[in-house]
Amino acid sequence: MNNYLPILILFIIAVGFAVTNVGISAILGSRKPTPEKLTPYECGIEPVGSARERFSVKFYLIAMLFVIFDIEVVFLYPWAVVFKPLKLFGFIEILIFVGILLVCYLYIWKRGGLEWD
Repeated sequence: MNNYLPILILFIIAVGFAVTNVGISAILGSRKPTPEKLTPYECGIEPVGSARERFSVKFYLIAMLFVIFDIEVVFLYPWAVVFKPLKLFGFIEILIFVGILLVCYLYIWKRGGLEWD
């Protein structure tokens, strides 16, 4: 249990700091709501329509595909760092990895996952 005592103390200090800052802000902060302060802000443009507008599912699909392929590219960085010690084995492994990514990309492309209708 003695090994975890510094972590517990740090956690208590962090929670105490956060609660103290929120409490001081709530007590000392000024509250003067005006119509301009209460309007939603979006890029400096006056809001038009409802904030509850529905988005197409295609938007979320393309966003998820972007994140997935972006994460896959992140896996290439550690491979590049240790490329020399891996030699031919590492090269073959990355060819397989990129090949699988290419097959996935072609599959998504053929299924129309990247088209915005």
